[in-house]
Amino acid sequence: MSDVLLATDADWLFDEVTAALGGTHNVHRVREGAAVAGAVNLVNPKLVVLDLQIGNMGGVATSLLIKQEARAGRLPETPVLLLLDREADEFLASESDADAWLTKPLNALQLRRAAQSLLV
Repeated sequence: MSDVLLATDADWLFDEVTAALGGTHNVHRVREGAAVAGAVNLVNPKLVVLDLQIGNMGGVATSLLIKQEARAGRLPETPVLLLLDREADEFLASESDADAWLTKPLNALQLRRAAQSLLV
């Protein structure tokens, strides 16, 4: 089982991601974008899933931080999947350095496929 780190402050989203990925992955959660970098060092996940709206530091800023820290050698290279609120947010996702994104509401099969493609 590989570890997945999910950053969201929405309990319903945690439940959906855990239901979709929990059988084949250990899903770890943080509730703030600012906590993601520390959790990546601690958990060493194979995938980071970021909610677009996370408390005090959104998914776009968190994705940029993770990718910049990895390029600087301070974090391991980790694929990022960004969960968008609406299709209009795809422009933000394209600027975030995220490896992939999905638009909510989530489809469990689509989420599993996206995770699997990033975990290869």
